[in-house]
Amino acid sequence: MITITKKEEYVLNEIKALNLEYSEGIPQNILKMQLGITEHELNDILSELNKKKTIDYSHSKIRYLKNKKEISSVETKKEVKTAEINEKEEKTLEIIKKLINDDKIVSKYILEGYLLYGDLKLSNLRMYKILLSLEKKGIIKKLLKTDGKFYKLNI
Repeated sequence: MITITKKEEYVLNEIKALNLEYSEGIPQNILKMQLGITEHELNDILSELNKKKTIDYSHSKIRYLKNKKEISSVETKKEVKTAEINEKEEKTLEIIKKLINDDKIVSKYILEGYLLYGDLKLSNLRMYKILLSLEKKGIIKKLLKTDGKFYKLNI
């Protein structure tokens, strides 16, 4: 899922509409006139949309890229970050479910290794924030056993 702000959604919808008229790519100045926003703001929004691979933005030409992923919009950039963290939590939970044994327990160090070096490639700080968030929500619980530290899945 791709999460974008309302302004980004507004610009993306305009790009979709103009995409049919301009097969070579939409000139940036045309888009700016259609939207009635400042060039600086437009550049910021186009850069964000380009990073999220919803458009191709190069040489002042913009092309809409069809995407199979679902696009959801939120009000602010802070909400975008929150939605992305929640998505990371879901992926972390999937990893935990793959790693747990019959007692719903996984070694702390194995789990951290998968989060740091596996598909998610999280940073140390991001990994600990996600694990702490899952703990606070009661989804996982830290366990200290004689043979090491573990996480127990509570769902």
